[in-house]
Amino acid sequence: MVKISSDPRPSTETVQTHSVLADGNSADLANEDLESDFKPLTAEQAQAWRQQHPMASPWRVLWLQVLVGGLIAVLTGWFSGQFRLAASVAWGAVAVVIPAVVFVRALSRQMRMRQAGSALVGLFVWELVKIVLTVALLLAAPKVVSDLSWLALVAGFVVTMKVYWLAMALGWMQRKSRPN
Repeated sequence: MVKISSDPRPSTETVQTHSVLADGNSADLANEDLESDFKPLTAEQAQAWRQQHPMASPWRVLWLQVLVGGLIAVLTGWFSGQFRLAASVAWGAVAVVIPAVVFVRALSRQMRMRQAGSALVGLFVWELVKIVLTVALLLAAPKVVSDLSWLALVAGFVVTMKVYWLAMALGWMQRKSRPN
C-alpha cells in the first residue's frame, strides 16, 4: 500500500513500502492485513452454514417467466381480439424462456463440477449458447408467426425478461432458511 502525502520528503515507512512492493518477493501489506483476519471454516461449520443458507432455485424464476409470458399473451389476445398480436407476444416470451431453460439446465450441471476454472468456462460457454439461441429464435419469428407484429413481440420479450425484477420484489430470489 502506498501512502500519498503533500510532504515532498517521503517518510521511511513509504520508502519501505515501495521497496517491498517493487521487490516482488513480499506480499502486499494490505493483503497481509486481510489474510490475517481470514479464518477458514471447519467442515462442520461449513455444513451448518450451508444448512442455514440454502441456494436459491433459478427454476422458480423460470416458472414465473412462463406464467407471466403466457398471461400477457392471453391478455393481449383477449383485449385486442387479434390472434396475431397474442402470437407475437407469445413468441417474444418463448424467445426468453427456451434459452433460459437451456441455460438453467446446463448451469445446474455446471454447479456440480469440482474444478472452479472449468465451471467458470462452462458458465461463459452456456451464456453464449443462450444468447445465440435467443437471437436465432428472434430471427425465426417472421417464419413461425404469420403476420408478425414486431412491437408486440418486443413487448412480450421485454416483459418476460423483466420478470427477474418481479421475482426479486416477491422475495423469490432470496435464499430461504430451512427450519432447524
